[in-house]
Amino acid sequence: MKRALHLLLTLTMLVAVLAACSSGTNKNGPSGSASPSSASGGEAAATEPPKKVELKVFMSFPRFKDQFERYFAQFKEKQLAEKNIDVTIQLEMPNADQAKQILQSRLSSGDAPDLYTLHANDIPTYYDAGYVADLTGQPFVAKLYEAVTETVKYDGKVAALPLESLSWGYLYNKTIFKEQGLTPPQTLDEMKAVTEKLQAAGVKPFLLAFQESWIPQLMMALSLGGTVSSSHPDWIQKMNEGSASYADVRSVFDIIDIIMANGTDKPFETGNEAGSAEFANGKAAMWVQGPWNAETILKVNPEMDFGVAPLPVSSNPEDAMINLATSTSLALSPTSKNKDVALDLLNYILDDKDSSALFEELKFNPIATVHQYEVFPWVNEASSYVSQGKAYLDLKLPNGVTDETAKLLQSYYIKDVTQDDIIAALDKVWQTAVKSN
Repeated sequence: MKRALHLLLTLTMLVAVLAACSSGTNKNGPSGSASPSSASGGEAAATEPPKKVELKVFMSFPRFKDQFERYFAQFKEKQLAEKNIDVTIQLEMPNADQAKQILQSRLSSGDAPDLYTLHANDIPTYYDAGYVADLTGQPFVAKLYEAVTETVKYDGKVAALPLESLSWGYLYNKTIFKEQGLTPPQTLDEMKAVTEKLQAAGVKPFLLAFQESWIPQLMMALSLGGTVSSSHPDWIQKMNEGSASYADVRSVFDIIDIIMANGTDKPFETGNEAGSAEFANGKAAMWVQGPWNAETILKVNPEMDFGVAPLPVSSNPEDAMINLATSTSLALSPTSKNKDVALDLLNYILDDKDSSALFEELKFNPIATVHQYEVFPWVNEASSYVSQGKAYLDLKLPNGVTDETAKLLQSYYIKDVTQDDIIAALDKVWQTAVKSN
């Protein structure tokens, strides 16, 4: 009897142990690899502490700090739940004027962030320097629109994840234009007539916000883009060969002079945030600024009705064209010590479920098949010019040219430099950049 009872107890305990083992669940992460729990059963997983990982993320648009912090918080929850990884994200968002210099210093000193933003036009320079990892095989690539993918390719490889795909020109206040019976001008003479009518009505034609140098350089970006694309299609090639000069496109200053002569007062006391607020409140009818500022503007005045129009550069209305570009993109450092988690975060930017809400909140254009949201009126307006063939691809200038342009245009406004000074300086910077490659 005792032996039978002992055998029964032994069998009961064995069944209990087997039942406990079989109750553990094996969860797979997004990649299909087994989670830590699969190796030792559910009971071990319940007590296993999460792996701690820190990511350094460097982004150049501080105006979107809140949005990205919230999105990254969602990623952290996802990593903990699906992979038992406790991620800490050190997010650095310096002022746009300082970001490029800070980033280059970090990269050259060996203190590279895991992920960082850069302009798509700068990809060749950073890739050749060994600062950009090849992302060709990553899941997000298959989701991108083909035309957008091409803007972040270099040497046949996808080198970054695009964030801002843009169709842009200058911004204009539709309410003011309607009140004054105006339509967006397509020639220099039409722009002069518009500024005269606005001035007569007591309305400042242009908002000037020169406290941050990247804003005034947008005038040159649009005027040069329209001029080169319409009248000097081989100018960049000739500049790279050393057989051309900014003197060949001196007419870029015609529209810049009109803008500067018809702008708001004290521009060096106004930066991007203050400029957005002033534009939102109707202080000026136009602003040479991109639709990437939509979120900041609408935060101040959610009811503001603004549009996007091409900047006139000549007497020919066909020369006024929309700029098509991918600007801010997200790259991975090849030296990242937590590359797998960094790649998870990179791919999460185009997450099938969560990405649309992020891009809609940022007021960015859709760039991928996973983006299912209604675009904004200014996007449709810019796209209407594109559909008419009035658009060009963003010019790719050598490294350093845009930064030098920014500083020179600030000096040009206060008459510290002349057009000839700017031409000589930009020619020199261009040739120095070409020779260093």
